[in-house]
Amino acid sequence: MVEVFKTNVQKKMQSKMLQSSLSKTFPKLKINFDLSDPDKILRVEGNIILPEQIIEATKSNGYHCEILN
Repeated sequence: MVEVFKTNVQKKMQSKMLQSSLSKTFPKLKINFDLSDPDKILRVEGNIILPEQIIEATKSNGYHCEILN
């Protein structure tokens, strides 16, 4: 399963720090960013993804995050 989120992460350093934090919180998920996309994509892959938890964890790190439709 893959879930794609729109974020306000702007810089590579920010994405690396957030990716590290999310990977610690959700160790069974594959997490990566595509900052070249205008929506600053956060892509999450795994067997079970709970979007609300991803959004909340991202917000607790100080970034906006919403499911990309």
